[in-house]
Amino acid sequence: MRLFGQEIGPNQKMFFIAGPCVIESESFALATATRLRAIADRLGVLLIYKSSFDKANRSSGTSFRGPGIDEGLRILEKVRAETGLPVLTDVHGEDQVRAVAEVVDVLQTPAFLARQTDFIAAVAASGKPVNIKKAQFMAPGDMAHVVAKARAAAEGAGVPADFMVCERGASFGYNNLVSDMRGLAIMRETGCPVVYDATHSVQLPGGRGTTSGGQREHVPVLARAAVAAGISGLFMETHPDPDNAMSDGPNSWPLDRLEPLLTRLLAIDAIVKDGGFEEQALVA
Repeated sequence: MRLFGQEIGPNQKMFFIAGPCVIESESFALATATRLRAIADRLGVLLIYKSSFDKANRSSGTSFRGPGIDEGLRILEKVRAETGLPVLTDVHGEDQVRAVAEVVDVLQTPAFLARQTDFIAAVAASGKPVNIKKAQFMAPGDMAHVVAKARAAAEGAGVPADFMVCERGASFGYNNLVSDMRGLAIMRETGCPVVYDATHSVQLPGGRGTTSGGQREHVPVLARAAVAAGISGLFMETHPDPDNAMSDGPNSWPLDRLEPLLTRLLAIDAIVKDGGFEEQALVA
């Protein structure tokens, strides 16, 4: 598929989705996006700014959820206008799809909603590219059925079927996730670009009781492994002060350490893709 004028796929240069988990304020969003734009320009990469206007799946009902849809979309629209970055945000219900699609460049489906047929169909029919996250309880091969639903809905609406499938770890016992790198190859069989979520994959869901924990120190090793497996894009939540982030701080990568990490990942990406690496050839 093409995304903002760039070819996206397993043999193309990797792109990035990055930003803070939730919109904490307008000034915070603009400052963070400006720094991300500078990094993208220095590295010569496509970077899509990510932040949520509402975190509907918090561990506790008292946790900060975000500014809400109206204020959040206004801020995201301003981020795009002032930085030139394309923007992505989560949609949590069918009733939000139209309003969000009118503002952002890419829609994202929360992992827990991957099997909600009507929701997937509504997002797919919006006409916008969609990053479809695989649920923590689903096998990689199950994403073929999700993509089939999305493609049927897009065809019925007469809009492009531009979908990415995103791995974010699988539940392993209580309060823990693991990443099976075989799943990245299996998900590629959908024909969609595969994105790896390196920060939610180190999350410890509900690991702190009223909040989720995380092991951000393991983000680089998982990201390197995923890039070596031949992904199309990498998703990373990043924050200038993760220890004081209003959501997902324990698994967010520090913004001041982002560029060196991306530089190393791009080097791995170039080696893998310039060599024409294909798992199918190895299997054969």
